[in-house]
Amino acid sequence: MQECRSREAQIGLEVFYTDTPGIGGKLKRSPQDFLVDEISAPPERVESGAYTIAKVTAQNWEMNRLVRELSKALGIGRERIGFAGTKDKRAITSQLMSFQAPVDQVMSLRLHQITVEDAYPAKKGLTIGDLIGNRFGINVAEPSLGGQELRDALDGTAASLAQLGGFPSFFGVQRFGAVRPVTHEVGRWIVKGDLERAIMTYAGNPVPQESEGSRTARAKLEETRDFEQAIGYFPKTLTFERMAIGFLARNPGDYVGAIQVMPPNLQMMFVHAYQSYLFNRMLSERIRRGLPLDRPLVGDVVLPVDRSGLPDHDHGVPVTKSNIDLVEKQVRNGRAYVSGVLFGTESVLGEGEMGDIERKVIDEEGLSSKDFMVPMLHQCSSKGSRREIVGRITDLRYGIGDGEVDFSFSLNKGCYATSLLREFMKKSDLMDY
Repeated sequence: MQECRSREAQIGLEVFYTDTPGIGGKLKRSPQDFLVDEISAPPERVESGAYTIAKVTAQNWEMNRLVRELSKALGIGRERIGFAGTKDKRAITSQLMSFQAPVDQVMSLRLHQITVEDAYPAKKGLTIGDLIGNRFGINVAEPSLGGQELRDALDGTAASLAQLGGFPSFFGVQRFGAVRPVTHEVGRWIVKGDLERAIMTYAGNPVPQESEGSRTARAKLEETRDFEQAIGYFPKTLTFERMAIGFLARNPGDYVGAIQVMPPNLQMMFVHAYQSYLFNRMLSERIRRGLPLDRPLVGDVVLPVDRSGLPDHDHGVPVTKSNIDLVEKQVRNGRAYVSGVLFGTESVLGEGEMGDIERKVIDEEGLSSKDFMVPMLHQCSSKGSRREIVGRITDLRYGIGDGEVDFSFSLNKGCYATSLLREFMKKSDLMDY
């Protein structure tokens, strides 16, 4: 275990599991350096179906903006477009999407850096979670090590992770924002009921890593709180901030409406990111205390696998003195996962030492389960769930080139490639991920 002393600690990534040297390097110099191919669970083809399912390949597109552009081009509402998982922006990603529109209309789409293919009719569309996992092909450029040192570091980290049976399943930087990791902070103020602070954290709150134009606009809004004036100078690229600002310019003081005007999945993401931050802190503390990740303890909650071999996040099994031998065997054989809590209104906390960790983090944040019931913003309410603390890796390979390392591997849905690669890289700046 190594402590992390970079900006990653701000999003709960407080430690590295492995104690091997980091290879350094940078991700995503270009979209071609980060390839994501969804392992899909496609809906059945039904010729009379009202939905069109199609493979969409996009380069350098953030998910909300991709959906918005597709809805505009098709002349349909955003809610009539479905997808199974949110992908990285600075990448080339391939995934299934569903459209409540005819096949020929979907196939006629012609948009910049977007390819649509393999369309067919279906009786139902896609929703979040309708996938198995993702395959990745990732280039790490400019490693700080070379020669035998680089090879030894790669092999040493890979051996440690192989012994663990995976990697710590932290939520990665994309969940929070690499440039402005504030998504979870917005969620914090939403669940605490301070919606004005939530909006100002999102629309104001400049950080040094963003462009000068964005920093200047956010700083001016922080100083003046004049939303009517701000809509005139806020950069057009800050699309969702402008939505909130424009609404407040027309409806002064209505911070509920300012959040509601943003896309529903973005509203959900604020609170989900805060839950992810809490989870990251809890997992960091478990690692710091030297507790096993791949073996259950009395008081833990384990997740049995479903028919697809994926952890069932909603049906945890408490580990007791009477069942621990059986549960250990299930985890060892890949039929169950040790879990941590994603805290919400209906969460069941662990007992034993992991329960102590979960309660400690929740108490430090001053939270109770009822905070996650947000009546005026139903999209932001969350009943909570549990998440596996080890992400399984399939077909991990890496090759050393001239000033670069190429990785390929597959992960279950919900697992972050950057959370695996940080164990190899051990970088000091979020921007390098």
